[in-house]
Amino acid sequence: MTSVPHVAKSLSASKLLPDDTRALLTRLWHTQVRQYPGRIAAVIAVTVLTALLTALYPLVIQRALDMFATRDPRILYQVPLLVVVITLAKALSQYGQTLATQGLVLLVIRGLQEQMFDHLIGTDIAYVEREAPAKLAARFTTDAVSIREAMIRAVNSLGDVVTVLGLIISMFYMDWELSLIAAVLYPVAAVPIQRLGKRVRRASGGMQERVGETAAFLTESFAQARTVRVYRLEERERARAALSFDHLYQAMLRITRGRARVDPLLEALGGAAVAAVLGFAGWRAAMGGATLGDFSGFVAALLLASRPLRALGALNAALQEGLAGLVRVFAVVDDPPAVTDSPQARPLPQGKGHLVFEGVSFVYADGRVGLNDLSFDAQPGCTVALVGPSGAGKSTALSLVPRLHDVTSGRILLDGMDLRDAQLESLRASMAYVSQDPLLFDLSVRENILIGRPDALQAEVEQAARAAAAERFILALPDGYNTVVGPGGQRLSGGQRQRVALARALLRNPRLLLLDEATSALDSENEAQVQDALATLRRGRTTLVVAHRLSTVRSADMVVVMKDGRAVECGTHDGLMSQNGLYARLVRTQGLER
Repeated sequence: MTSVPHVAKSLSASKLLPDDTRALLTRLWHTQVRQYPGRIAAVIAVTVLTALLTALYPLVIQRALDMFATRDPRILYQVPLLVVVITLAKALSQYGQTLATQGLVLLVIRGLQEQMFDHLIGTDIAYVEREAPAKLAARFTTDAVSIREAMIRAVNSLGDVVTVLGLIISMFYMDWELSLIAAVLYPVAAVPIQRLGKRVRRASGGMQERVGETAAFLTESFAQARTVRVYRLEERERARAALSFDHLYQAMLRITRGRARVDPLLEALGGAAVAAVLGFAGWRAAMGGATLGDFSGFVAALLLASRPLRALGALNAALQEGLAGLVRVFAVVDDPPAVTDSPQARPLPQGKGHLVFEGVSFVYADGRVGLNDLSFDAQPGCTVALVGPSGAGKSTALSLVPRLHDVTSGRILLDGMDLRDAQLESLRASMAYVSQDPLLFDLSVRENILIGRPDALQAEVEQAARAAAAERFILALPDGYNTVVGPGGQRLSGGQRQRVALARALLRNPRLLLLDEATSALDSENEAQVQDALATLRRGRTTLVVAHRLSTVRSADMVVVMKDGRAVECGTHDGLMSQNGLYARLVRTQGLER
């Protein structure tokens, strides 16, 4: 498990990241953007072309007014033709710029999403279970949107920069004195815009957190719809919703206020620049200097430059929002998994499932003790039942076998190999797991069973379904084995979901079978059929069962009675009943005879 100091270190590092913009952008470039050199070249080419075509407009206006002043007849065809050609060329280049930019950015976002998912699908189960599913999903949606918008703005800013440079060149070409006046005023806005950007970045991080929290609340509330109605919790849920929505509103309002200050600032500055230019030009005109064409072309260039200058001013705020999302994405990717293949890892040796716990202890990251010096020896072909009061560590012990967590001390051996020395792929391929409340994938029944062994034939799928007492209800479904079960298998009952999950485990034909209350949702008739199937399956392989129902415990070869993470009793059902200890008390007080 990830140690507490390591978690603290990671959190500390994530707090420092928002101030390290260059490091974030450099990492994004190296991990994602530079993988597409052809697309980058295309974006630069069409962006520069669009900007240069825009910079030609003031020169055309200057030419037109000079021709007008001299009554040049070429104005009838030359200027209109130039305008049409430039406009069409710019329209085509803008279309190409949009496609090239959006295509590149979407590829980068997809790469980030795949990188995040690859990490999460293989990282420690503790990390995934620690976060609400909706909050994790927000990394792929809300954060991805903010990063996408920031990247599009950043790429478009290249065109804005080239446009402004082209217009500046045009302005200096037409009138260098007026250009100097305009050039003095715009840089004044840099300082307040930078400060506003930092505020927007902080507010954006808070907004994205609130979006994740709101999504998590909505997911939980809708999932508990029956409980809410039966227990009359509607008013409580309305109050929780109002509080969650209010927090989201306040977070979004802070961002809106930050964004809203940028454009007015640039608008006022642009107005001051135009006023200063007009005032100076008027004074100079009174003194008899410059032509009408020069002046009109210059003003046109100045007005054309106002839009890209405003866009560049607003870029910082948008970029800060995207960086806040990027920090959250990289925080997920950078959380190192504690359960990985060691450098010396090798495939699990052949065997029949000899499972041994030797002084196994396990402590969760928050300091809770899950297991304390647990030892037992499960011989091949034996069924070992773990029983005990709630919180005794039964499910924790079960989760250590497929290395969902790693032991804190001691070791677990499977066919003579320490699990930490085995390759994870080889280890997990040797076992099957059925939980107390299995959730199916939103696929057909057949595809859910095939997860156990994807290359199995249809006849083998049907055989596994019959062994799990599932065939009758499957054939009664609208499309039989091709019926889609819905998200989590919600179109099936709890017992039906469990039998499909058991069929999946049977199809896998593992050397080690892990059952966590696998028959708890079955009625007596179906449970008897499944127990018969399990009795056949258990021959020649080890079965580790977390169980409370006496029917499961009685058939076990060995019962390990757990309390506070320890094995306090061990033996057969009859032997433990004759001892009249904790196991016997559990049988009597918890109704295990049922």
